[in-house]
Amino acid sequence: MTPATGTARTVTDVFQPRNVLLVGMLAIGWAAAGHWSGLLWGFLGALCAGLIPAGYIEWERGRGTWGDRHVVDRTKRAPIFFVILGSIGTGSVVMVLGHAPVGILVAMLALWVMTVGLLVVNTVWKISVDSAVASAVVALLSVVHSPWWLAAYAMTVAVCWSRVALRYHTVAQTVAGASLGAATAAAAWLV
Repeated sequence: MTPATGTARTVTDVFQPRNVLLVGMLAIGWAAAGHWSGLLWGFLGALCAGLIPAGYIEWERGRGTWGDRHVVDRTKRAPIFFVILGSIGTGSVVMVLGHAPVGILVAMLALWVMTVGLLVVNTVWKISVDSAVASAVVALLSVVHSPWWLAAYAMTVAVCWSRVALRYHTVAQTVAGASLGAATAAAAWLV
């Protein structure tokens, strides 16, 4: 393993979707509520959007369905997207019934729409989920918290670079993922 490959592996592992969603959704929940109770809504969002899907991937890996958490074969990814859609949808219903702050609901809507987009594109082309999630969370934080969060796009660029360096994706696939993440986050706030 070269030093660049080692760095790329670290970047892709540290900034994998479940980690980015955990930190991002907690921050979005806090900002949306304006106090600590938003952390509970943020955790529910992170659980539904990131942790449950990651658990499903690990469960399937344990069964031998996939070799690693990256599921590099795009033809095997559809079940993951359906688990994510169901999990985000369920979490969103709980949030609506529990009168969650609008900001966290909008974030969940954006992530759900992004996942639909990822599923559709994935039927014909391998788009980067890691890049999409990193981009969407930064865009959502910049709207809910402060435009200063746009500086965190440096993390999104690092994620894109790591996915290409590890040969999981092409530059076009990571740019498409990041663009989809940003576009769905922005569109959700315009609705």
